[in-house]
Amino acid sequence: MHPDAKVLKGFGGAGVLEIVEDFRGDTFRAVYTVRFPSAVYVLHAFQKKSKSGIKTPTEDMDLIRRRLREAEADHNYRLLLHKEAGKT
Repeated sequence: MHPDAKVLKGFGGAGVLEIVEDFRGDTFRAVYTVRFPSAVYVLHAFQKKSKSGIKTPTEDMDLIRRRLREAEADHNYRLLLHKEAGKT
């Protein structure tokens, strides 16, 4: 876990984390999940455009939710492949 990572609110716990970094007057964010024991999935990385407040824009939150569902499906698929490979 990155030492500056913080829980991203709205995802029911510490499984989705956010790193915020300022560079030359701009703010950048990277969102990732550690919900899966064998993988870390980067869900979104972007430059924060809004100067009014720290809230993550709705469009970005929707994208993060969709990518989290895709990461879960990918992880489950990889687990299934791994289990099947062990049976042959």
